[in-house]
Amino acid sequence: MQEQNTGTGAPSSQEWWDQLEAFARSHIQRWFQALLEEEVTARLGRPKSARRAAVDAAEGYRNGYGRPRRLTMSCGTIRVRRPQVRGLAERFVSRVLPLFKRRTKAVGELLPQLYWHGLAHGDFELALRGLLGEGAPLSAAYLQRLKAQWPQ
Repeated sequence: MQEQNTGTGAPSSQEWWDQLEAFARSHIQRWFQALLEEEVTARLGRPKSARRAAVDAAEGYRNGYGRPRRLTMSCGTIRVRRPQVRGLAERFVSRVLPLFKRRTKAVGELLPQLYWHGLAHGDFELALRGLLGEGAPLSAAYLQRLKAQWPQ
């Protein structure tokens, strides 16, 4: 039996559960964005908005952000903006998020496996084990319901 919102303004446990993934993804997105900022701070030797020292200052300066990029991970897709750095002798390339990186290694390896192991033919168990891990609670009845929803 599913709990209902009682009208008191407090969300039900099902509503909390439904928001859990979005909550986790937003925290990962903020953490990743902060990691990109820290990388630029370390390269320039000063935090954002700090002026460069007049003598013997590290070269380079921040110049806004690039276009938002989507990064697909096993927990879903997040959007991040890479800080742009100008005035360096050589192009700044992030070690955290290389220029053309769009998905994590785990997702890149999983996609062809899903195809080869029959996701297109309705073999959900292997696909979901790859996505959710070996310890995921997948019952035979749940897998049958998924197969019934899959277009023939």
